[in-house]
Amino acid sequence: MTAGPTILVRGAGVAGLVTAVTLAERGARVTLTESGSRVGSGASWMAGGMLAPWCEAEDAPPEVTEHSLASLSWWRAHVPGVESNGSLVLAPARDTAEITRFARRTSHFQEIGGEEIMRLEPDLGSRFSRALFFPGEGHLDPRKALPALAERLISLGGRLLTDEADAPAGVSFDRTVDCTGLRARETLKTLRGVRGEMILLRCQDVTLHRPVRMLHPRIPIYIVPRADHLFMVGATMVESENAGPMTLRSMSELLSAAWVLHPGFAEADIVEMGTGLRPSYPDNVPLVTQEKQTVYVNGMYRHGYLLSPWLAAQAADMIFG
Repeated sequence: MTAGPTILVRGAGVAGLVTAVTLAERGARVTLTESGSRVGSGASWMAGGMLAPWCEAEDAPPEVTEHSLASLSWWRAHVPGVESNGSLVLAPARDTAEITRFARRTSHFQEIGGEEIMRLEPDLGSRFSRALFFPGEGHLDPRKALPALAERLISLGGRLLTDEADAPAGVSFDRTVDCTGLRARETLKTLRGVRGEMILLRCQDVTLHRPVRMLHPRIPIYIVPRADHLFMVGATMVESENAGPMTLRSMSELLSAAWVLHPGFAEADIVEMGTGLRPSYPDNVPLVTQEKQTVYVNGMYRHGYLLSPWLAAQAADMIFG
């Protein structure tokens, strides 16, 4: 058999890892380089890991949902620990009109009341009387999924080089795939950064089985359960390119929202706070483009885990023809 093409993939965030694994599975000899000291050094590490195509339809173009429907199956086939318990969307009593607005813009949900909320999330049932349940969605822990993809790449014969921004010295490649996010702005001029913010809490007094989106007219947030009583609390999006530390206001809003969801979070330990810039095009839809011998996979916005399998397949089709 003829050996596959030699491919350099630059950037080991979710886009780079998924693309590298997809190419290796199709027979390419892949070298993946990452300028940081580990995989997921950028925004991918801070992500919620929600696989929620129907919820994202609330303010995303239709193609985002269309091309992300197979993502849950792809992730289940490639990494351990993917949960398929659906998503829950609710709001405090004063903001229940937001649930109606969210329902008008989405589909594939069940509108449920307090009794059904109690069945799905016993810790929340007595506090909320109305919610939307999206049973076909799921979530994963990026901090387990990304290293698992790296192991998958190596098992397929690929190489992973950390603390390496570019090609190894003295090695040539047939093609390059650039997945470096905002570092590619010199070539991809229309990219912008969208700030993501997160707080990681440890709380023994609250149990959740699925991601919960708390609607608010100004800043909607989400809470994603992880192992060992950890909860990731994040803001859906902040239109800012400020990559600095989290502000007092942002921290207060995220913590207040967690407390509104359940008072037990008042006793939670704050394990980590962080921010990241998500690379985004003007229409917030990712693209796979090609310039000479380089294929660019970029503009993931907040859809990195949802759309990376589809985008990686496009990149592979460009390379293999």
